[in-house]
Amino acid sequence: MRGKPWLLGGVVAGLLAVCAGGPTGEARADVPELMERDQLRVCADGNNLPFTNEQGEGFENRIAELMADDLGLSLDYVWAPQIMGFVRNTLELRICDVIIGVAAGYDFVQNTKDYYQSVYSLVVPEDSSLEVTSLDDVALKGRYIGVVSETPPLVALRRAGARVKGYVLQTDTRVRTPARNAVKDVAAGVTEGAVLWGPIAGYYAARQEPPLKVIPLVDDTTDARLAYRITMGVRHGEPHWKDTLNDFIDRRQDDINAILVDYDVPLLDRHGQLIHPTASPGENERD
Repeated sequence: MRGKPWLLGGVVAGLLAVCAGGPTGEARADVPELMERDQLRVCADGNNLPFTNEQGEGFENRIAELMADDLGLSLDYVWAPQIMGFVRNTLELRICDVIIGVAAGYDFVQNTKDYYQSVYSLVVPEDSSLEVTSLDDVALKGRYIGVVSETPPLVALRRAGARVKGYVLQTDTRVRTPARNAVKDVAAGVTEGAVLWGPIAGYYAARQEPPLKVIPLVDDTTDARLAYRITMGVRHGEPHWKDTLNDFIDRRQDDINAILVDYDVPLLDRHGQLIHPTASPGENERD
């Protein structure tokens, strides 16, 4: 596993930093799609747990390793902080070929089929009396709640009357990681809770001492968009590569889910219902 030092600035700490990729445009029409590959070249942030880091400790690292092994390819990374221009300066420059985690419907890439769905979640101490699954719950009024600025829960929390502690969205995570800091503030009693993107909430809450409680906001009735389907992103104009990755997702979905559960990612089924960690993906799909 090798990496290239394509460092472009600070990093996004919030929901799917690649959603701040910036304008890119279609893949060049005069560059034909590669039909044979000997490398899996992944565009990734080198310091963005729980997703990726240069030590290979994130769940997207593990999914990339699974994919490389399955496809019989060597694994290579192009490291770049996921800020404005991430797609333009990595995928569209053709120095790497896939972004492992991209929100479905993100226009600047060609999306594969989704391989998981998650939801923003409330992180609270284990003994907290705050038990809400919707951001319009009156129990939030007057509570001191952390949230990453410019993420979907912010406006709904303010409307609910919560006292909001904001954490900057875009920053250089070699210096600080806002979402992790938001969870640490809950553990230290600085705030009463934090509302964060589910994979981030689950990962950092489980790693506090003692662990914190994570409540997925699956019953939210506000106009905030809290649930997202996550795909892989490839260049436009590469249908064969997209089909290859879709086939991998179809065949290895159970293994992907097992990785996600290892990282305490709150998972939703196709109906937006929470998947119990002990249930198999197929079992939840049949319900």
